Amino acid sequence: MVLPLLAGLAVAAAALAGRYGVQAWQAYQARPVVPRMRKFYEGGFQPTMTRREAALILGVRENAAPDKVKEAHKKVMVANHPDARGSHYVASKINEAKDVLLGKTKGGGSAF
Repeated sequence: MVLPLLAGLAVAAAALAGRYGVQAWQAYQARPVVPRMRKFYEGGFQPTMTRREAALILGVRENAAPDKVKEAHKKVMVANHPDARGSHYVASKINEAKDVLLGKTKGGGSAF
């Protein structure tokens, strides 16, 4: 009498576990694909920096507000500062990008 009851419980538990496994697999396959790394500006620099290039370097729009430009400059500069083993050249380009977007250019271009 007890054996059929245990067998029934085992079948029910296996069915519930299988259903849960199928639902979990479908949820896993339906999740959105998230890129592992954020895509940054690729490519060399132009001889004279344009607003478009400056916006690409800092990751903001060309017509971004000054506070957004300053915030983006700070984030990018923290990651690329020469004191933190960053490149002096890249740091100068980041500073130049900020100056171009804020309208503080002297018209000269990079120091390099």
